[in-house]
Amino acid sequence: MTVVDVGIPMLAASEFTLPRSGRILRNRTVLAAMTNKQSEENGILSDAEIKWLLMRAEGGFGIVTTAATHVHPGGKSWGGEMGVWGDHQIPGLIRLATGIREHGAVSLAQIFHGGMRAPEELTGEQPVSSSENPCTEAHCGHSRELTGEEIADLIVSFGDAAVRCASAGFDGVELHGAHGYLICQFLGDGTNRREDEWGGDIQSRARFLLRIVEEVRSRVPEGFLVGVRISSEYRKIGVRIEDSLSLSQMLVEAGIDFLHISCWDCFVPPSDFPEDPRMITEWFSEEFSGSVPIISTGAIWDSSQAQEVLDMGADLVGVARAGVAHADWASQATDPEYHPARPPFTPEHLAGQGLSKPFIEYMRNWKGFVE
Repeated sequence: MTVVDVGIPMLAASEFTLPRSGRILRNRTVLAAMTNKQSEENGILSDAEIKWLLMRAEGGFGIVTTAATHVHPGGKSWGGEMGVWGDHQIPGLIRLATGIREHGAVSLAQIFHGGMRAPEELTGEQPVSSSENPCTEAHCGHSRELTGEEIADLIVSFGDAAVRCASAGFDGVELHGAHGYLICQFLGDGTNRREDEWGGDIQSRARFLLRIVEEVRSRVPEGFLVGVRISSEYRKIGVRIEDSLSLSQMLVEAGIDFLHISCWDCFVPPSDFPEDPRMITEWFSEEFSGSVPIISTGAIWDSSQAQEVLDMGADLVGVARAGVAHADWASQATDPEYHPARPPFTPEHLAGQGLSKPFIEYMRNWKGFVE
């Protein structure tokens, strides 16, 4: 597979083509998934969540990604989280996918399972994971290790969720393999200490994700996008950049449509190699440029930073907090001198950008974001 040559990457480029599907993006900007706690407790999309995402589609983003949405009732990680585990959630998904398309953007649903980060107080179940692990973030004691049969069932749940998204009119899904949730828990050698086929070296720890890719791909239409977001490194659970590069090669061979690298900060080198002058995006672009489109996300605020990440070799740039604060970030960022306001923001400003009260309160968890 070869990425379509569009010349020198420029954020203001009118189009970018995803090579496997031929899907055309109007530009190189991506609204990355962002937790917002605005949906109903039964997982149905609320008017507020639909509104804030449609404002970003109208604001010019090439791709608009939903917040992480759980594929199984036991995988819910926070209150107000949208779900894709039941057919009762499809009407809201249709409204959102239709609106995003009408505003000219490509729609992705980010699908996931919280694993040991799915609190029992939300799910009514003991959290599960690749192995028994302390649930420090979920405040639940310990997760229990999934059985082989349960793993197989969860893989099917990811497939079921993708089918719902496709039937609702979404253009694709992003499998959330980053940030310490269940897929990432299988990838980390600190959280995955299994001695069966699902644990061991990176090839074995990647099996859960690769089977999900295979399951989803086998059940969705040919042109439906299937991409993966990974953490380049997540040291507290044992994800390191060398393994992430090996994993990425496996994902390329599995035929994913894009690889989304979560850098946290695109302008900081890998923590294990501080002496190496290359940024994380460069590590991956040097290895996979021309093999798979790369999205890079982390601490991008203005157009010059976005262009710098493209110059590092990314094909697309993702923003989360900048897109939260500025619904029209993608349209404005075509100006090479665009320097949007930075935090802190008043609640009134955020409300004007389509955030409901629960979302604004959630953003107070990001130090200094809300006045």
